[in-house]
Amino acid sequence: MSREWDFMLITLWAAAVTIGLVMVASASFPLGEAMGAPTRFVARHAAYLLAATVALSACLVVPLRVWQAIHRPLLIAALVLVALVLVPGIGHMVNGSRRWIGVGPFTVQAAEFAKFALVIYLAGYLARNQEALVADPVALVRPLALVGMLCALLLLEPDFGSVVVMAAVTAGVLFLAGARLRHFLLIVLVVGLSLGVLSVLQPYRLQRLVTFLDPWAVAYGSGYQLTQALIAFGRGDLFGLGLGAGIQKLLYLPEAHNDFIFAVVAEELGLVGALLVFGVLIALVLRIFRIAGAAVADGRAFAGYLAYGVALLLGVQCVINVGVNTGTLPTKGLTLPFISYGGNSLLFCCALVGLVLRVRLEHGRTR
Repeated sequence: MSREWDFMLITLWAAAVTIGLVMVASASFPLGEAMGAPTRFVARHAAYLLAATVALSACLVVPLRVWQAIHRPLLIAALVLVALVLVPGIGHMVNGSRRWIGVGPFTVQAAEFAKFALVIYLAGYLARNQEALVADPVALVRPLALVGMLCALLLLEPDFGSVVVMAAVTAGVLFLAGARLRHFLLIVLVVGLSLGVLSVLQPYRLQRLVTFLDPWAVAYGSGYQLTQALIAFGRGDLFGLGLGAGIQKLLYLPEAHNDFIFAVVAEELGLVGALLVFGVLIALVLRIFRIAGAAVADGRAFAGYLAYGVALLLGVQCVINVGVNTGTLPTKGLTLPFISYGGNSLLFCCALVGLVLRVRLEHGRTR
């Protein structure tokens, strides 16, 4: 059994979601109290975590050959879902963005499903076309066309943060699959320039860039959220104020339990605690990279590139979220995987871990 189950990955996942549950409880209590239900958000997060564990288990028991067989229909489903979000009456608008679809009492965030589908699609495509990818530039362009369509629809929501993550994951997986360096660099240049142009064409994105460069100049305007996060980091010092003793979560820092939960971690647990939490997430990502490398070395292309895609997706999103919280990257609406409050993000991140555990399980059975 020790050769089939990756207990290190399971332990790191369990540590991450446990930290997330504790920090959501701490960060969301004041907001819940202001709404008349102090435990509202942590109770929901616990329910989301239960559902996410079920999703992980479901992905764990489904053979990889099933995911490989449906990798193209999954991407098509993602395209349809992202398109439906844009239809008035179907997609729900929150804070100026139309990103959710109501399904009974639940809401589905199309971008999270799109990330999940993208990872599986790229693995399936590369398993079929890895040799052609090295010699034929067209083989590199074909998946990019579909991914480009998906990103274009996401930009209409708008969801620029998810587009950046998906572009980085696609580029990373194609590079690891052996795309020729000159072709790869050309694509990276084109994508980078395109994202740069999009960043300055929209006034609110340009404002975010300006705010990011000097948030204190607009501390009571567009820089308010970032300056409050930086104050949280300053208060935390080396060892923090203590779990539950944070001040910025007392309705000073917007989205304290969601996108900016890492700032609450830093204030309450200090630099040491924040580094430990970030270290758990990075260790989880590195473990997945190791599983991916072993699968590719065994000649299991789909399994290997699937795990590489999961590692890149989780790693890129962790780095961006922490970068935003610390003011080293412009503000984007991305959660910290396994830690932030949010049902869709938690559900699909856990489902991705389930896929990786399946990769490891099948590796053990073939030895």
